[in-house]
Amino acid sequence: MSPVVVLVGPPGSGKSTIAALLAERLQVAHRDTDADVETGAGKPISDIFVDSGEAHFRGLERAAIVAALTGDGEVLSLGGGAILDPATRADLAGHTVVFLDVSLGEAAKRVGLSVARPLLLGNVRTQLRTLMEARRPLYAEVAKLTVQTDGKTPEQIAAEILEHLG
Repeated sequence: MSPVVVLVGPPGSGKSTIAALLAERLQVAHRDTDADVETGAGKPISDIFVDSGEAHFRGLERAAIVAALTGDGEVLSLGGGAILDPATRADLAGHTVVFLDVSLGEAAKRVGLSVARPLLLGNVRTQLRTLMEARRPLYAEVAKLTVQTDGKTPEQIAAEILEHLG
């Protein structure tokens, strides 16, 4: 089996919020690989980064994604950096992947000064811009549908995705 839909996008794009809404409307489970990693490790992602480093986190993330992609009819949301792994991008090829795109200004407003996002420590806007510029082509590469989230409510975004899913 496989997920009904997989959501990807940068921090602040609304992946977790939209995934929960889609799951509710489709009456299926929602799975978030960041939550899976935290549960498996027994600590927040920010602590994993501090204690063991980004490479260790990416290994845990990869294992969570492999497990999640075999899930049965769930709505799946991936962490913002999940698409950096070429094996993950290859694995996503057979799935309905939606890229939730967001402008830098909107993403910065949504993320705020979150210390829970270790890759955004320091100047959040600059870090976010760098991440978005590097990752945007990878999100587009794996996506079957791109949805711009700026100026839309979560309900409008979910409706747009549901319309695409048929």
